[in-house]
Amino acid sequence: MKIIDVDIVSFRVTSNMSATKWGYSEWVPETEVIRSFTRIRTDDGLEGYSEQGFPYYFYTPSQDEIEQLVKPLLVGEDPFDRERLWHLMARHNRFAEGLLGNIDCALWDLAGKFAGLSVSRMLGQARNKIKAYASTAPNLGDPDEYAAHAVRCKEAGYTAYKVHANIFWNPRTRQPAPGRPAFPKEDVEICAAVRDAVGDEMSLMLDPWGVYTLEESIWVGREIEQLGYKFFEHPMHERLIEPYRKLCEELRIPVCGPELAPGGHFTRGEWVLQHATDIGRTDVNFGGITGVKKTLDMYESFGMKCEIHVGGSGNSQILAATEEDTCEYYERGLLTLDMVHPDTAPYLQAPVDPMDENGYVSVSEGHGLGVELDWDYISRQSATE
Repeated sequence: MKIIDVDIVSFRVTSNMSATKWGYSEWVPETEVIRSFTRIRTDDGLEGYSEQGFPYYFYTPSQDEIEQLVKPLLVGEDPFDRERLWHLMARHNRFAEGLLGNIDCALWDLAGKFAGLSVSRMLGQARNKIKAYASTAPNLGDPDEYAAHAVRCKEAGYTAYKVHANIFWNPRTRQPAPGRPAFPKEDVEICAAVRDAVGDEMSLMLDPWGVYTLEESIWVGREIEQLGYKFFEHPMHERLIEPYRKLCEELRIPVCGPELAPGGHFTRGEWVLQHATDIGRTDVNFGGITGVKKTLDMYESFGMKCEIHVGGSGNSQILAATEEDTCEYYERGLLTLDMVHPDTAPYLQAPVDPMDENGYVSVSEGHGLGVELDWDYISRQSATE
């Protein structure tokens, strides 16, 4: 079998998220936007897709990247040579890490469809459901609003809840703002209100998304330690490792990261060796299924946990092939105040992360990534005509 073509499938959807000039997103009235995923075709008619079922986060290649980088490397190759192709792409000095992850996921999807198995079965499944935590959207409002939302999530079955508080947002003016100055006092007030509302039995986390200084991180970390929070994620910018090493020394609460640092398992291995993190963090944007598997094996060898960043089909498939001792949670969100379950994208026939009343997400046993695409919708909303 040989790869004969790689292309982009593009279609129109509505979205209520838009980037501000500060580089972060805010909620806006719905507008029409373009969504895309990559398609790999073979000479026997088999196709693999990179669609993750989580439309806002994952890397989307441009047509130029497909034509200039991907097709010259992949066309004529055996799609089952995933490890060899992964290294060819990883060593290419113009291949973005997210592009590598996008193509690798499509190759795994294709292989699963050929084998008639889900990706998790091909990897060697460890579980078929994963404990979920409710992950809030940022900038939802005052402490009482977060607290009421946390209670609703608990009633829906979640056993854990992660706060994204005031991120690139000024809670005093309720307007988008640069990441600095941050608002650690207001963030802790939200964290305290959530704990008071849900009681001690619900696991809680805080993710400030890199807006604090070291001094602010130490103060916030000690405050949420007293509130019994489970971990403290990505509190500072990830350009430098040394402040994180100092933070881990100062706090008892586990520090989770790096979330966005490039370099996949190579970078994360260095963070482990420098004792700059207590819990790892990664997702398929960092090298795809193949890259995440390498990263999780590395963390397991150090006896460390690693939390997978955001949801989606690729992440859920590799979570199902990893024991809870290494990867405990599926991140489910981002949830606004009127949501306890994420919306299902209109081009999907079914959600990729259905959750039961006990707070566990079921992993699709569909072939490959297990995404059920609505091709009628995609055809009607085509943006490539």
